[in-house]
Amino acid sequence: MTDREMRCYSGEVRAEQREDGPTRIIGYGSVFNSRSEPLWGFRELIKPGAFDDVLNDDVRGLFNHDPNFILGRSTANTLTLSVDERGLQYNIVAPDTQTIRDLVIAPMQRGDINQSSFAFRVARDGEHWYEDDEGVVIREISKFSRLFDVSPVTYPAYQEADSGVRSLKAWQEARESGALQKAINERMARERLLTLINA
Repeated sequence: MTDREMRCYSGEVRAEQREDGPTRIIGYGSVFNSRSEPLWGFRELIKPGAFDDVLNDDVRGLFNHDPNFILGRSTANTLTLSVDERGLQYNIVAPDTQTIRDLVIAPMQRGDINQSSFAFRVARDGEHWYEDDEGVVIREISKFSRLFDVSPVTYPAYQEADSGVRSLKAWQEARESGALQKAINERMARERLLTLINA
């Protein structure tokens, strides 16, 4: 089992060819405050600030998350990451090879590849689970501990054995056993005690 996860967003990547410069692959690996499509019984929402601690990671730009097709790397200055009000943006200086032109750039320019994905690890205490008013289970991610790669992808990249699924099951078990309510009650009691002590 691994705690490495991948997510995909549609319509978030493009290839730009400039006259005298290299081809660039520009995309959003993640969009803030936007619910994902249904995953494994839950939907995900990434909060602004979630990437603050991982922007200096040694991140790769890969095609389809495949390490055999490396497009750029942050430590080589061929991949840059930034965050704006929309989400996590990446900018890759694509290798000028026939393989990458044929496999990645040409299909992107035709519109055949228009999805973007990223591989990550959620920080300890970096997620919050809850049900919304309609009974939809939400996994809200506020902090990542690792960003592995950003990738233009042909298909969304999901894993069958996923730490998000394990985390959802743990939350559901705690809710059903009453442990979740007990933890909430204990936290509220501690907060009341601290308020009385500090008064």
